[in-house]
Amino acid sequence: MTGLQQKSQRACSAFGITHKGRVRAGNEDAFLCNVQEGVFVVCDGMGGAAAGEVASRMAAESASEVLSHSEPTEGLMREAVAAANAKVYSRACADRRLEGMGTTLVMLSIAASDVYIAHVGDSRCYLWRDGELTQLTADHSLVEEQVRLGQITRRQAERSALQHVITRAIGTMADVVPDVERIEIRAGDIFVLASDGLTKEVSEPEMASLLSRKLSEQQSAEMLVAQANAAGGRDNITCILVRIL
Repeated sequence: MTGLQQKSQRACSAFGITHKGRVRAGNEDAFLCNVQEGVFVVCDGMGGAAAGEVASRMAAESASEVLSHSEPTEGLMREAVAAANAKVYSRACADRRLEGMGTTLVMLSIAASDVYIAHVGDSRCYLWRDGELTQLTADHSLVEEQVRLGQITRRQAERSALQHVITRAIGTMADVVPDVERIEIRAGDIFVLASDGLTKEVSEPEMASLLSRKLSEQQSAEMLVAQANAAGGRDNITCILVRIL
């Protein structure tokens, strides 16, 4: 298990952590926690063996490079996702051993009075504000599409054998379209970026209950990972907590 904590010049503090879980032999998740630049990324790689690890690491690094030393805008967030996608896709095309690799991506970048969030796949971003937890991203997944179309209920989606099937990913095609959102920030806001290894094991009420305890970012993140492992730990688990000061 690895973690990283820093304090920022951008009036935030954060802690990021990743754990391989209780079932998987390796960890294909990656995260980047650049508090000085106000850039945070969580990626959940796929492709098996080393391929998923390569994809997630490359995507996180490539996206953050675009955003470093710049004020975020919607256009810049899309540019960062495009850069990550091009890097992973070209690497997969050049090396047959990495063919088919890809990764999810959820990314947050802090500006003066707001944040920008971009995502591809089913890694998520939540906002804890005034005692309420809100999911800010909508999964790019087959079951989410089925729920949106009224084909299955939310409860059925949570139990579906198809819940790991995602409909968009970084690096699997030459182009990808992210969802991008801008959120005005308030002092005390906590943003949670997480891979599905956390969100499929820890329910939103459980997450809200933990965040209501007003612990440090490190304590909260470590307890979320512990809860995910206690619930089965069937996938790699990664989360970043970002607090607006």
